[in-house]
Amino acid sequence: MTASLTGLSTPAQAAPKDSSCSAQVAVRGFSDALDKTSYQGTYIGNLSSLAVDERGRVSALSDRSMLFGLDRGLKPDSVITLADEAGKPLDSEGLVIDRDGTRLVSSETEPSVRRFSPSGRLLERLPVPANLAISATGGITNRTFEGLTLDHTGRTLTASMEGWLRSDGIDTRRFQTWERRGRGEFRVGPQYAYVAETGYGISEIAATRDGRYLVLERSFAANIGWTAKLYLADPRGASDVTGVASLTSGQQDVRFMHRTLLADLDNCPAGNAVSRVPNQVNPLVDNIEGMAVTEQRGKQLRVLMVTDDDESPTQTTRLYAMDVRLPRS
Repeated sequence: MTASLTGLSTPAQAAPKDSSCSAQVAVRGFSDALDKTSYQGTYIGNLSSLAVDERGRVSALSDRSMLFGLDRGLKPDSVITLADEAGKPLDSEGLVIDRDGTRLVSSETEPSVRRFSPSGRLLERLPVPANLAISATGGITNRTFEGLTLDHTGRTLTASMEGWLRSDGIDTRRFQTWERRGRGEFRVGPQYAYVAETGYGISEIAATRDGRYLVLERSFAANIGWTAKLYLADPRGASDVTGVASLTSGQQDVRFMHRTLLADLDNCPAGNAVSRVPNQVNPLVDNIEGMAVTEQRGKQLRVLMVTDDDESPTQTTRLYAMDVRLPRS
Protein backbone atom coordinates (compact mmCIF):
# COMPACT_ATOMS: atom_id res chain seq x y z
CA MET A 1 0.00 0.00 0.00
CA THR A 2 1.32 3.42 -0.86
CA ALA A 3 -0.20 6.80 -0.19
CA SER A 4 1.23 10.00 -1.59
CA LEU A 5 2.47 12.28 1.17
CA THR A 6 3.13 15.33 -0.97
CA GLY A 7 0.88 17.32 1.35
CA LEU A 8 3.49 16.88 4.07
CA SER A 9 6.58 17.83 2.10
CA THR A 10 6.40 21.57 1.52
CA PRO A 11 9.53 23.41 2.69
CA ALA A 12 7.66 25.18 5.51
CA GLN A 13 6.58 21.85 6.91
CA ALA A 14 9.58 19.65 6.14
CA ALA A 15 11.42 17.95 8.97
CA PRO A 16 14.79 19.40 10.02
CA LYS A 17 17.98 17.82 8.71
CA ASP A 18 18.33 15.75 11.87
CA SER A 19 14.84 14.27 11.96
CA SER A 20 15.47 11.32 14.26
CA CYS A 21 13.26 10.74 17.27
CA SER A 22 15.22 7.56 18.10
CA ALA A 23 17.27 4.90 16.35
CA GLN A 24 14.02 3.39 14.99
CA VAL A 25 11.80 6.42 14.28
CA ALA A 26 12.21 9.65 12.29
CA VAL A 27 9.87 12.47 11.27
CA ARG A 28 9.59 12.98 7.51
CA GLY A 29 7.38 16.03 7.81
CA PHE A 30 4.16 17.43 9.22
CA SER A 31 1.26 19.57 8.08
CA ASP A 32 -1.25 21.83 9.80
CA ALA A 33 -3.11 22.53 6.56
CA LEU A 34 -6.36 20.95 7.83
CA ASP A 35 -6.41 22.83 11.12
CA LYS A 36 -9.65 24.76 11.78
CA THR A 37 -10.92 24.22 8.23
CA SER A 38 -14.17 22.86 6.78
CA TYR A 39 -15.21 20.73 3.83
CA GLN A 40 -18.68 21.23 2.33
CA GLY A 41 -19.79 22.87 5.56
CA THR A 42 -18.42 20.07 7.77
CA TYR A 43 -15.77 20.93 10.33
CA ILE A 44 -12.50 19.04 9.76
CA GLY A 45 -11.31 18.15 13.23
CA ASN A 46 -11.85 15.79 16.16
CA LEU A 47 -9.94 13.27 14.03
CA SER A 48 -9.47 10.02 15.91
CA SER A 49 -8.32 7.50 13.31
CA LEU A 50 -6.75 6.96 9.89
CA ALA A 51 -7.03 4.03 7.49
CA VAL A 52 -5.66 3.13 4.07
CA ASP A 53 -7.54 1.08 1.48
CA GLU A 54 -6.18 -1.38 -1.08
CA ARG A 55 -5.54 1.43 -3.58
CA GLY A 56 -3.58 3.52 -1.10
CA ARG A 57 -6.39 6.01 -0.49
CA VAL A 58 -6.43 7.48 3.01
CA SER A 59 -9.58 8.08 5.08
CA ALA A 60 -9.84 10.02 8.33
CA LEU A 61 -12.53 9.45 10.96
CA SER A 62 -13.74 11.98 13.50
CA ASP A 63 -15.17 11.03 16.87
CA ARG A 64 -18.31 12.91 15.79
CA SER A 65 -19.15 10.20 13.21
CA MET A 66 -17.80 12.08 10.20
CA LEU A 67 -15.74 9.99 7.77
CA PHE A 68 -13.57 11.98 5.36
CA GLY A 69 -11.92 10.64 2.22
CA LEU A 70 -8.58 12.30 1.49
CA ASP A 71 -7.04 12.88 -1.93
CA ARG A 72 -3.39 12.19 -2.74
CA GLY A 73 -2.46 15.56 -1.30
CA LEU A 74 -4.23 14.55 1.93
CA LYS A 75 -7.01 17.09 1.47
CA PRO A 76 -10.69 16.07 1.94
CA ASP A 77 -12.60 15.23 -1.23
CA SER A 78 -15.59 13.41 0.33
CA VAL A 79 -17.45 13.12 3.60
CA ILE A 80 -20.16 10.77 4.88
CA THR A 81 -21.96 10.59 8.22
CA LEU A 82 -22.09 7.34 10.21
CA ALA A 83 -24.80 6.40 12.71
CA ASP A 84 -25.80 3.58 15.04
CA GLU A 85 -28.88 1.35 14.78
CA ALA A 86 -31.09 4.15 16.12
CA GLY A 87 -29.69 6.71 13.68
CA LYS A 88 -27.67 8.45 16.38
CA PRO A 89 -24.03 9.58 16.04
CA LEU A 90 -21.25 7.25 17.20
CA ASP A 91 -18.37 8.04 19.51
CA SER A 92 -16.26 6.67 16.66
CA GLU A 93 -12.60 6.08 17.49
CA GLY A 94 -11.09 3.27 15.38
CA LEU A 95 -11.26 2.72 11.63
CA VAL A 96 -10.37 -0.16 9.30
CA ILE A 97 -11.10 -0.39 5.58
CA ASP A 98 -11.66 -4.03 4.64
CA ARG A 99 -10.63 -5.49 1.29
CA ASP A 100 -14.19 -5.26 -0.04
CA GLY A 101 -14.28 -1.53 0.74
CA THR A 102 -16.53 -1.80 3.79
CA ARG A 103 -15.60 0.19 6.87
CA LEU A 104 -15.16 -1.31 10.32
CA VAL A 105 -15.58 1.31 13.03
CA SER A 106 -15.08 1.00 16.78
CA SER A 107 -17.01 3.08 19.29
CA GLU A 108 -15.92 3.57 22.89
CA THR A 109 -19.46 4.11 24.18
CA GLU A 110 -20.67 0.48 24.43
CA PRO A 111 -17.98 -0.60 23.34
CA SER A 112 -18.74 -1.83 19.83
CA VAL A 113 -17.39 -2.58 16.38
CA ARG A 114 -19.75 -2.00 13.46
CA ARG A 115 -19.41 -2.57 9.73
CA PHE A 116 -20.58 0.06 7.24
CA SER A 117 -20.88 0.06 3.46
CA PRO A 118 -18.70 2.53 1.50
CA SER A 119 -21.74 4.84 1.38
CA GLY A 120 -22.14 4.72 5.17
CA ARG A 121 -25.03 2.23 5.48
CA LEU A 122 -24.87 0.15 8.67
CA LEU A 123 -24.43 -3.55 7.80
CA GLU A 124 -23.68 -5.40 11.02
CA ARG A 125 -22.40 -5.22 14.58
CA LEU A 126 -19.71 -7.61 15.76
CA PRO A 127 -20.09 -9.56 19.02
CA VAL A 128 -18.10 -8.21 21.99
CA PRO A 129 -17.20 -10.28 25.07
CA ALA A 130 -19.21 -9.37 28.16
CA ASN A 131 -16.09 -8.73 30.24
CA LEU A 132 -15.34 -5.62 28.12
CA ALA A 133 -18.73 -3.95 28.60
CA ILE A 134 -18.90 -0.43 30.04
CA SER A 135 -19.84 -1.84 33.43
CA ALA A 136 -16.41 -3.49 33.51
CA THR A 137 -14.69 -0.10 33.28
CA GLY A 138 -16.67 1.30 36.18
CA GLY A 139 -19.09 2.99 33.78
CA ILE A 140 -16.49 5.26 32.18
CA THR A 141 -17.22 5.27 28.45
CA ASN A 142 -13.96 6.70 27.09
CA ARG A 143 -11.68 3.90 28.25
CA THR A 144 -12.75 1.26 25.74
CA PHE A 145 -12.16 0.58 22.01
CA GLU A 146 -9.91 3.48 21.02
CA GLY A 147 -7.71 1.52 18.60
CA LEU A 148 -8.65 -0.80 15.73
CA THR A 149 -6.54 -2.63 13.13
CA LEU A 150 -6.78 -5.48 10.62
CA ASP A 151 -3.77 -7.66 9.81
CA HIS A 152 -2.45 -7.88 6.24
CA THR A 153 -4.13 -11.26 5.65
CA GLY A 154 -7.54 -9.78 6.44
CA ARG A 155 -8.17 -12.58 8.92
CA THR A 156 -7.48 -11.00 12.32
CA LEU A 157 -9.20 -7.82 13.52
CA THR A 158 -7.95 -6.31 16.78
CA ALA A 159 -9.35 -3.58 19.06
CA SER A 160 -7.36 -2.07 21.92
CA MET A 161 -8.75 -0.68 25.16
CA GLU A 162 -7.64 2.87 25.89
CA GLY A 163 -7.85 2.32 29.64
CA TRP A 164 -8.17 -0.39 32.22
CA LEU A 165 -11.01 -2.52 33.47
CA ARG A 166 -12.18 -1.96 37.02
CA SER A 167 -10.98 -5.46 37.91
CA ASP A 168 -7.50 -4.95 36.41
CA GLY A 169 -4.48 -2.91 37.45
CA ILE A 170 -4.39 0.67 36.16
CA ASP A 171 -1.44 -0.03 33.84
CA THR A 172 -3.06 -3.12 32.27
CA ARG A 173 -4.82 -2.93 28.91
CA ARG A 174 -6.71 -5.61 27.02
CA PHE A 175 -6.57 -6.27 23.27
CA GLN A 176 -9.59 -8.08 21.80
CA THR A 177 -9.33 -10.02 18.55
CA TRP A 178 -11.83 -11.41 16.05
CA GLU A 179 -10.95 -14.13 13.54
CA ARG A 180 -12.46 -15.18 10.24
CA ARG A 181 -11.82 -17.68 7.50
CA GLY A 182 -12.01 -16.60 3.88
CA ARG A 183 -14.90 -14.19 3.45
CA GLY A 184 -16.76 -15.49 6.46
CA GLU A 185 -17.98 -13.52 9.45
CA PHE A 186 -15.67 -12.35 12.20
CA ARG A 187 -15.93 -14.48 15.33
CA VAL A 188 -14.60 -13.54 18.74
CA GLY A 189 -10.95 -14.59 19.09
CA PRO A 190 -8.33 -14.47 21.83
CA GLN A 191 -7.92 -11.55 24.23
CA TYR A 192 -4.41 -10.44 25.16
CA ALA A 193 -2.92 -8.43 28.03
CA TYR A 194 -0.59 -5.44 27.61
CA VAL A 195 1.17 -3.27 30.18
CA ALA A 196 1.10 0.44 29.33
CA GLU A 197 3.25 3.29 30.61
CA THR A 198 1.92 4.60 33.91
CA GLY A 199 -0.42 7.52 33.25
CA TYR A 200 -0.74 6.76 29.52
CA GLY A 201 -3.69 5.48 27.50
CA ILE A 202 -3.56 3.61 24.19
CA SER A 203 -4.86 5.91 21.48
CA GLU A 204 -4.21 3.69 18.43
CA ILE A 205 -2.74 0.43 17.18
CA ALA A 206 -1.58 -0.68 13.72
CA ALA A 207 -0.76 -4.22 12.62
CA THR A 208 2.59 -4.94 10.98
CA ARG A 209 3.08 -7.69 8.42
CA ASP A 210 5.01 -9.94 10.83
CA GLY A 211 2.14 -10.29 13.32
CA ARG A 212 3.10 -7.52 15.73
CA TYR A 213 1.41 -4.20 16.56
CA LEU A 214 2.57 -0.62 16.58
CA VAL A 215 1.05 0.83 19.76
CA LEU A 216 0.62 4.57 20.23
CA GLU A 217 0.37 5.63 23.87
CA ARG A 218 -0.61 9.17 24.77
CA SER A 219 -0.92 11.30 27.90
CA PHE A 220 -1.59 14.87 29.03
CA ALA A 221 -0.38 16.80 32.05
CA ALA A 222 -0.94 20.50 32.69
CA ASN A 223 2.74 21.20 33.42
CA ILE A 224 4.17 19.58 30.26
CA GLY A 225 1.25 19.34 27.81
CA TRP A 226 0.76 16.38 25.47
CA THR A 227 3.21 13.51 25.36
CA ALA A 228 3.27 10.36 23.23
CA LYS A 229 5.30 7.18 22.90
CA LEU A 230 5.42 4.58 20.14
CA TYR A 231 5.84 0.94 21.13
CA LEU A 232 5.96 -2.41 19.37
CA ALA A 233 3.87 -5.20 20.93
CA ASP A 234 4.13 -8.90 20.12
CA PRO A 235 1.08 -11.12 20.85
CA ARG A 236 2.86 -14.30 19.80
CA GLY A 237 3.29 -16.44 22.88
CA ALA A 238 0.96 -14.26 24.97
CA SER A 239 -1.82 -15.83 27.04
CA ASP A 240 -5.47 -15.72 26.03
CA VAL A 241 -6.89 -13.78 29.01
CA THR A 242 -10.55 -13.92 28.02
CA GLY A 243 -11.38 -15.96 31.08
CA VAL A 244 -9.03 -14.15 33.47
CA ALA A 245 -11.19 -11.99 35.72
CA SER A 246 -8.41 -9.79 37.09
CA LEU A 247 -5.07 -8.75 35.60
CA THR A 248 -2.21 -6.99 37.34
CA SER A 249 1.17 -6.15 35.88
CA GLY A 250 3.72 -8.86 36.55
CA GLN A 251 1.38 -11.60 37.69
CA GLN A 252 3.04 -14.96 37.18
CA ASP A 253 0.16 -16.96 35.69
CA VAL A 254 -0.27 -14.70 32.62
CA ARG A 255 2.09 -14.14 29.71
CA PHE A 256 1.69 -10.50 28.69
CA MET A 257 2.47 -9.25 25.19
CA HIS A 258 6.14 -8.39 24.83
CA ARG A 259 6.52 -4.62 24.54
CA THR A 260 9.44 -2.65 23.05
CA LEU A 261 9.82 1.15 23.07
CA LEU A 262 10.49 2.44 19.57
CA ALA A 263 10.46 6.17 20.34
CA ASP A 264 9.46 8.77 22.87
CA LEU A 265 7.88 11.25 20.45
CA ASP A 266 8.73 14.08 22.84
CA ASN A 267 12.30 13.58 21.60
CA CYS A 268 11.35 14.24 17.97
CA PRO A 269 12.88 17.46 16.56
CA ALA A 270 10.23 20.17 16.60
CA GLY A 271 11.47 22.00 13.52
CA ASN A 272 9.25 25.03 12.93
CA ALA A 273 6.23 23.50 14.68
CA VAL A 274 4.13 25.88 16.77
CA SER A 275 1.83 24.86 19.62
CA ARG A 276 -1.01 26.78 21.26
CA VAL A 277 -1.17 24.37 24.21
CA PRO A 278 -0.02 26.06 27.45
CA ASN A 279 3.28 24.65 28.78
CA GLN A 280 3.67 22.30 25.81
CA VAL A 281 7.24 21.02 26.13
CA ASN A 282 7.64 19.82 22.54
CA PRO A 283 5.54 22.00 20.20
CA LEU A 284 5.50 19.26 17.55
CA VAL A 285 3.45 16.96 19.78
CA ASP A 286 -0.28 17.43 20.27
CA ASN A 287 -3.16 15.05 21.03
CA ILE A 288 -2.04 12.26 18.65
CA GLU A 289 -4.93 9.83 18.19
CA GLY A 290 -4.78 8.26 14.72
CA MET A 291 -2.12 6.13 13.05
CA ALA A 292 -1.92 4.03 9.88
CA VAL A 293 0.85 2.15 8.10
CA THR A 294 0.83 3.46 4.53
CA GLU A 295 3.70 1.33 3.25
CA GLN A 296 5.89 -1.54 4.48
CA ARG A 297 8.99 -2.92 2.81
CA GLY A 298 10.65 -5.51 4.98
CA LYS A 299 11.27 -3.89 8.35
CA GLN A 300 10.89 -0.35 6.96
CA LEU A 301 7.50 1.30 7.47
CA ARG A 302 5.96 4.57 6.37
CA VAL A 303 3.47 5.69 8.99
CA LEU A 304 0.90 8.49 8.97
CA MET A 305 -0.37 9.99 12.23
CA VAL A 306 -3.03 12.59 13.03
CA THR A 307 -4.07 14.62 16.06
CA ASP A 308 -7.51 15.22 17.53
CA ASP A 309 -7.96 18.95 18.12
CA ASP A 310 -11.04 18.36 20.34
CA GLU A 311 -12.44 21.41 18.51
CA SER A 312 -10.38 23.46 20.96
CA PRO A 313 -8.73 26.80 20.09
CA THR A 314 -5.56 25.69 21.89
CA GLN A 315 -5.13 22.41 19.99
CA THR A 316 -4.14 21.69 16.40
CA THR A 317 -5.23 19.23 13.71
CA ARG A 318 -1.84 18.03 12.52
CA LEU A 319 -0.72 15.24 10.18
CA TYR A 320 2.69 13.62 10.61
CA ALA A 321 4.66 11.46 8.17
CA MET A 322 7.00 9.09 10.00
CA ASP A 323 9.62 6.50 9.07
CA VAL A 324 9.72 3.49 11.39
CA ARG A 325 12.26 0.68 11.37
CA LEU A 326 11.16 -2.47 13.14
CA PRO A 327 13.59 -4.42 15.29
CA ARG A 328 13.95 -8.14 14.68
CA SER A 329 11.26 -10.41 16.07
